Amino acid sequence: MSLSIGIVGLPNVGKSTLFNALIKNRAALAANYPFATVDPNVGIVEVPDERVRKLKEIENSEKILPAVVEFHDIAGLVKGASTGEGLGNKFLSHIRECDAIAHVVRAFSDDNVIHVHGGINPKNDIEVIHAELLIADSQTMEKRLAKANNDVKSGKPGAAKQLDVLQRVSDAIGQGTLVKNVSLTVEEASVIQDLFLLTAKPILFVANVHEKELKTFDTQKAKADWGLKPDDIIIPICAKIEEELIDLSPEEAQVFLDDLGIQDSGINMMIKKAYEILNLITYFTAGPKEIHAWTIKRNTTAPQAAGVIHTDFEKGFIRAEVIAYDDYVQCGGEAGSKEKGKMRLEGKDYVVQDGDVMHFRFAN
Repeated sequence: MSLSIGIVGLPNVGKSTLFNALIKNRAALAANYPFATVDPNVGIVEVPDERVRKLKEIENSEKILPAVVEFHDIAGLVKGASTGEGLGNKFLSHIRECDAIAHVVRAFSDDNVIHVHGGINPKNDIEVIHAELLIADSQTMEKRLAKANNDVKSGKPGAAKQLDVLQRVSDAIGQGTLVKNVSLTVEEASVIQDLFLLTAKPILFVANVHEKELKTFDTQKAKADWGLKPDDIIIPICAKIEEELIDLSPEEAQVFLDDLGIQDSGINMMIKKAYEILNLITYFTAGPKEIHAWTIKRNTTAPQAAGVIHTDFEKGFIRAEVIAYDDYVQCGGEAGSKEKGKMRLEGKDYVVQDGDVMHFRFAN
């Protein structure tokens, strides 16, 4: 399944530098002035998952096809973006196309790198971005409410119920509440699903900090100081360090991180968290030709998971052969798992678990 994350923030907070590190090249223009990125740069990034390589070792497979995330480097937003300030409307439309938002917040001081608002103030910066997204959502809601009111007047079935949901969401937006924080049932959420509201998207906050502050950064204090909720996710990252890792081999990069006293790169942490906030899991197909990691939503059934490979697999689904990842590794692969009774045959109601190694039986 397609998965895309939009990297947003004010100009000069480190978005393009971070994007360069994500895609391991310097394709994005990291310049010291606003609007250096006019069109969204897009990069396909592998989801770090050691299970893929372990399965390749076991099967001695020719190749691996890991799960991936598509990252969009979206040009810096400024106050007034929702009304076209800067190049705002164009950039907001790019965010609308993404599944989630990685909001890069500048938390470092550097006199050589200008700040669009003149000083370092993460709380204010976040409020500016949120305000612009909320204004854009308010404009979207205004149009939908007009249509909903007309539907009620014409007596369209279910229109009154939909109008009630739309009005509640619109009121929340007007009060400065992000749509993702509005309590909605599954049925109510479906009413606004096709609006692709910007503030309904999951948000991951990326704190771009100075190298010296990376190990001591206090995420809980930052949440309080920046006006965020306790369950919001902040990942401290030093974009300059991440960019320095670009030209290093995996082994050299690990030595570099070890010297800094860091267990994992901020990029890896960011990708993993981005994967998590969208409630995604991975299942695998394994064999001598390839190990393939498939991305699915949590609580996906076996036929639906098969459909990610090909729609015919879902239509003609009979059953799935399933081996839990840990069993697969402990038993040395498919043959050993079968021998020890660890392979199960599951039907249409089976809910796929993260790490399942699967083969599907289907009718043509």
